Amino acid sequence: MPVDSAILTPVVDILDLLGVAVFALSGALLAAKERQTFVTMAFFALVTGVGGGTIRDLLIGAPVFWVGDAWVAAICLATALIAWLTPTSWWEGRLLDFADGLGLTAYAVLGASKAMSYGIPPFPAILMGIITGCVGGIIRDVVAGRPSIIMRPELYVTAAALSAVLCVIGKTLALPDAITWTVATVAGFMLRSAAITWNLSLPSYREGNDEIDENDTEGGAA
Repeated sequence: MPVDSAILTPVVDILDLLGVAVFALSGALLAAKERQTFVTMAFFALVTGVGGGTIRDLLIGAPVFWVGDAWVAAICLATALIAWLTPTSWWEGRLLDFADGLGLTAYAVLGASKAMSYGIPPFPAILMGIITGCVGGIIRDVVAGRPSIIMRPELYVTAAALSAVLCVIGKTLALPDAITWTVATVAGFMLRSAAITWNLSLPSYREGNDEIDENDTEGGAA
């Protein structure tokens, strides 16, 4: 999510706002598919776009990023308006999934980087990165009353975790931010893209030698 200008470069801030728009669009489209009002679509766009970053900022003791940045809420509302004025068929397919994957991993990197900039130790910083990337979508799904995205079998949280880990490693080794952010984001995005393309997932839990039943294929929190 967008953070203080002293921490991130203007270019990254711009890319981050684009990421807000991607996540906001996913929230607005979910409301659109449920035939909700524009107010509901705007609400879903906002909570999906800012949810992860809000929780992160509260946990690390930072000012909540979107409260002091008028562009964030404006972009969420504008995205909801775009979804309201366009047919949902325009957004079907995997293009939005890949865009969401890029936003997921970029958010994980930005979240971990901001956490470390506020003096958070490496391991909690990794968790802050994961929270930044995943919680907005989780809030969206819970409010909509549908199974959360983390309960799907394909790799999702794992991709965010990979990006966050690589970011923290790069920051710990004092590597240039441009290199660290790029490598971490690309690596996580490649993993997420592979999961989307080939339905990659982690093994589901099995107790003892129980036979695999049909519920095993549903997986969870990968």
